[in-house]
Amino acid sequence: MFTLSPLPFSKEALEPHISARTLEFHYGKHHQAYVDNLNKMISGTNLEKESLEAIIMKTAAEPDKKAIFNNAAQNYNHTFFWNSLRPVAEKSEPSPKMLELIKTDFGGLENLYSEFKNAAISQFGSGWAWLVSDNGKLKILKTPNAELPNGEGVKMLLTLDVWEHAYYLDYQNRRADFVEAVLRNLLNWSFAENNL
Repeated sequence: MFTLSPLPFSKEALEPHISARTLEFHYGKHHQAYVDNLNKMISGTNLEKESLEAIIMKTAAEPDKKAIFNNAAQNYNHTFFWNSLRPVAEKSEPSPKMLELIKTDFGGLENLYSEFKNAAISQFGSGWAWLVSDNGKLKILKTPNAELPNGEGVKMLLTLDVWEHAYYLDYQNRRADFVEAVLRNLLNWSFAENNL
């Protein structure tokens, strides 16, 4: 059975960009609910002993297992999101190697930020924006609902949660302001590089 992964920082560590109150609900209520629901759904089934990744793979294309997929993928995506962030007090810049990749594939860091922001704010409804490596080329993707990037050669590097529960307490309907704050102040570039 699954447990809620601990946050890699304190609930206050992202302030003023993401409040401790938002994390109390986003992490403590929403993420916890995905874990609890998944455990209930797989209890007593052949999925009970599987890894989270295996459950996602085995249920992704099964319409009758969509609820299991949604809760497993949301558990995975949220854990990935928390690790994509770093405390305000800890500086994180792309390394020279990452900057070279960014320059090659986007023309520079500002262009990457612009494309990332555009993907995040143009995702209709709930979903995710992702920085990925697709067979060695950096790309920005967006996915709806609980979906995550897939495909041979695709490695997820960073993600940004654009479900309303990620930002509504702090930003109300201003998704673009939330996205800008995270991109400029909270991205964990070390995590991205570890995923390359």
